[in-house]
Amino acid sequence: MLSTPFFENRADAGEKLAAAIEDELGKLHLTAKDAIKPIVYALPRGGLPVAVPIARRLGCALDVVVAKKITRPDNLELAIGAATADGHLIWQKQKQQNFHLQKLALQQAQDNAQSLQADLATGRPNVSAAGALAILVDDGIATGMTVAVAAKALLSQQPAALWICAPVAPLDLMGFLAKMGDKAIILETPHPFYSVSRFYAEFPQVETAEALLCLQRQIEWRS
Repeated sequence: MLSTPFFENRADAGEKLAAAIEDELGKLHLTAKDAIKPIVYALPRGGLPVAVPIARRLGCALDVVVAKKITRPDNLELAIGAATADGHLIWQKQKQQNFHLQKLALQQAQDNAQSLQADLATGRPNVSAAGALAILVDDGIATGMTVAVAAKALLSQQPAALWICAPVAPLDLMGFLAKMGDKAIILETPHPFYSVSRFYAEFPQVETAEALLCLQRQIEWRS
């Protein structure tokens, strides 16, 4: 852990990221007539407490894109791809994996994503990214696999623009992130990176109940 972490917790990171996003929106000088509607999309579960302050600051809807890493059965820390609950898929560029193991790993990732999406369904607003400014948020980006497949899923809905936003990501991923959408807003790009958690003073696991509450409270806040 850093002697002085960048962020106290996910809420603190979200407030700082919200200010940066609002500043970037201000640079566009959009009038009420030509402004595009923002929608904040979090990668659950950890991305939701970060995304809440952003959605509040922008006064917009908060939704999720559920994505899971595809990992090797013999090494659950090694991501070989990522999949979304609605069937979007990317693979890491590397030597061809055993097809049978690859198929099993993909099925497990999709099952996990679909299960989480079902658990969060009652908190999701009825919105579409079509024609909107889709702001994709996570609590940090390590390999870029899940954010990449989530971006792919959002782009399939044809948003007016897609912004990739996170409090922290490796410096050597910035070029990759910039190519995913129209803008990448990353507050800190430390080197060496190691893991997202080391840049937070508090980084507990976000449980599904807490993630659902983030969504439900945003719907109540906007009603």
